[in-house]
Amino acid sequence: MGRTTFDGAPLLTAEDFRLLRDLLAQRTGLTFSPESRPTVERRLRERLAIVGVASFAEYTQFLRFNARAATEWDEAIDLLTTNETYFFREDYQLRSFASEVLPMLQSQAQSRRRLTLWSAGCSTGEEAYTIAMLVLQSGLFDGWDIKVFGSDISKRCIATARKAVYGPSSFRSTTADAKKAFFLEQREGFQVVDRVRALCHFGSMNLLDEERARLLGRIDAIFCRNVLIYFDAHARRRTIDMFHDRLYPGGVLLLGHSESLLNVTTAFELLHLREDLVYRKPSGMREEEPAT
Repeated sequence: MGRTTFDGAPLLTAEDFRLLRDLLAQRTGLTFSPESRPTVERRLRERLAIVGVASFAEYTQFLRFNARAATEWDEAIDLLTTNETYFFREDYQLRSFASEVLPMLQSQAQSRRRLTLWSAGCSTGEEAYTIAMLVLQSGLFDGWDIKVFGSDISKRCIATARKAVYGPSSFRSTTADAKKAFFLEQREGFQVVDRVRALCHFGSMNLLDEERARLLGRIDAIFCRNVLIYFDAHARRRTIDMFHDRLYPGGVLLLGHSESLLNVTTAFELLHLREDLVYRKPSGMREEEPAT
């Protein structure tokens, strides 16, 4: 029996937190500081009663070995991950993407007339749909095969992304013109129009699952914004290496404004845009795997 509060609720001790934190990092790459222990305890406490264990130590063992662990991992991840996002987030970077990156990608991919983009850690889908809207607005890819993949570790987020219906908080940076062009008002909120939805494909993915990432084929540009800040150093390196492997030569990686590859890898070139800095896989690298 683990330690409990005065009213009998299970306590997450420092040792139990360390074991649970290490398991979470190993499985998902997510890192939790000692200061986050009360938050982890509060968010997961109800799960103990639901799965039928009395302590956090037993809960960690449940996640390791129980036949029902896969379902419980989904629940725990949903409770512990941060899913703050909205349409047209970090607009300065999106302006650079639209005005400088997309023309570059159009030139590089002209021979195959196929553009593949990936929102890695897409949360509830706003970023992936924003990318698709920018591609359509550019007018550079008419008649091309365009795919925008959105992936997230949270299955609940992916279900929301596929539904494509959003409330007021998702539109804090959306202009009236964009809202009129790309959304239809429904009873539940505003739904992304079909011509944008048709370009976007969503699936649940752990970014440490390199085999699943290979199913996406080669990618022209990857957005992974404000995701790696939640990873430990080892998971960050693994993820960046996987992104490098997935990108076409000349492909681009866009991170959040506070993120950098300093002390992570030297495999990318730094590309200076008018309003942003992005990372590019050197264009002279030999392509070893046929595009899918």
